Amino acid sequence: MTRIDAKFAALKAEGKKAFVAYIMAGDPDYDRSLEIMKGLPGAGADIIELGLPFTDPMADGPTIQLAGQRALEGGQTLQKTLDMAAAFREGDDETPIVLMGYYNPIYNRGVDRFLADAKAAGIDGLIIVDLPPEEDAELCLPAQAAGLNFIRLATPTTDDARLPKVLQNTSGFVYYVSITGITGSAAAQSADVGPEVARIKAQTDLPVIVGFGIRTPQTAQQIASVADGAVVGSAIVGEIAAGKPVSEVLAFVNGLADGAHRA
Repeated sequence: MTRIDAKFAALKAEGKKAFVAYIMAGDPDYDRSLEIMKGLPGAGADIIELGLPFTDPMADGPTIQLAGQRALEGGQTLQKTLDMAAAFREGDDETPIVLMGYYNPIYNRGVDRFLADAKAAGIDGLIIVDLPPEEDAELCLPAQAAGLNFIRLATPTTDDARLPKVLQNTSGFVYYVSITGITGSAAAQSADVGPEVARIKAQTDLPVIVGFGIRTPQTAQQIASVADGAVVGSAIVGEIAAGKPVSEVLAFVNGLADGAHRA
């Protein structure tokens, strides 16, 4: 059982929905990013999604693209991102960390070396958005063999013919993208999301977590009420980009987490 599996089991026992917080590793700089990361569990985050900066983040909107650029300009690398996870683990051995990014930096490092290093750093799961199920032998299956969850995205365009393929080797949870498009581009609507989550849950026992388009505690509550939890990324990254003090960023996260936990 991974930390992700254990977290969802604990939340289910408490009758609570999950709140997942996304930050970009190294944004606005390594030290502040790590400080925010360390504060996320206390602010109510059940799972941390740690963005891996990449030069061509095709699934991300301007807010997260700019965060990645700031991180890269500040010297953030794959190694420094793993170092962040390891530093976080020194004080927290329970909160799951999901590394979210693109395949190129992992491929450049070498899959076997990356998986060993990620496991040693305390990473629990991967979301690699540009690797489709047809490429599962490339990273998904080796990751699962190494004890890491491989989390797949399902979208409004994932029809019933495609869904079984998407779910086939997914573990940890399913990430449902609430809108068609890039991150931060529109508001999620629970009336649209609910039937889609139900359709996915009819084909898997995995938790279904919904992200994209969640910016307020009210929306987090509405979305979590029709799913197993909510993910917020762009709205949190926007607070960091605005230069807010760490305490204000974490207070913002706390409001979102309270919304999801009220569902």
